[in-house]
Amino acid sequence: MKKKYWLIIFSIVLLGDIAGIQYQSALLQYIFKPLIVPVIGAYFLFQTRHARPGLKKWIITALFFSWMGDVLLMFDTKAELYFLLGLSAFLVAHLFYIIFFHTVRVKENIKSNLWFLGIVVIYYMALITLLSPYLGDKKLPVRIYGIVISFMFMLALHMLFIKHKIAGRWMMMGALLFVVSDSVLAINKFYESFGGAGILIILTYGLAQLFIAEGASRYINMEVSIRQ
Repeated sequence: MKKKYWLIIFSIVLLGDIAGIQYQSALLQYIFKPLIVPVIGAYFLFQTRHARPGLKKWIITALFFSWMGDVLLMFDTKAELYFLLGLSAFLVAHLFYIIFFHTVRVKENIKSNLWFLGIVVIYYMALITLLSPYLGDKKLPVRIYGIVISFMFMLALHMLFIKHKIAGRWMMMGALLFVVSDSVLAINKFYESFGGAGILIILTYGLAQLFIAEGASRYINMEVSIRQ
């Protein structure tokens, strides 16, 4: 299947979920939200079909736990446990993205950049300071999750220095959109809800996963072409 058809399918699924949010249709959200990540996963596997498992397994595993998080968070209004389980699933997903980015950084012999650490520490401290008075008994899990996603983003910033510049930019932008999506979700859930938050969250989230998968597939395919 050509790349453009995969992107059309992804757009239909993402817009279907956005329509469900906009028109408050639980049916549309139940249909389309669980399909977002599987479509991206299938696209990633198709794009990297000639590559060895190697780096691929980290992206696929991250997408699997992301999908689990999506499904679990669909029921967070029914019981608090679903929110904590969903948060945990996404935390694990970020750990696998961290493994992927770290592996690429080591392969590319990219040194750690303290400026990037400073950026994510400032982001993390600002967000947690804003949210902490409103987190209640979720203070610890939210803080831990914030540390993990911040570390993921810090490593993703290093992707800007890999040899395949375009792949690096895709991955960095994906990680940035992930941070934006989760930050909006946290602010909307714990600090102050606002109109359009749901659409902004899912739009940035869907594009985040797609961009990371796109960048990762380009990088992996570059390695395949080098070996040939």
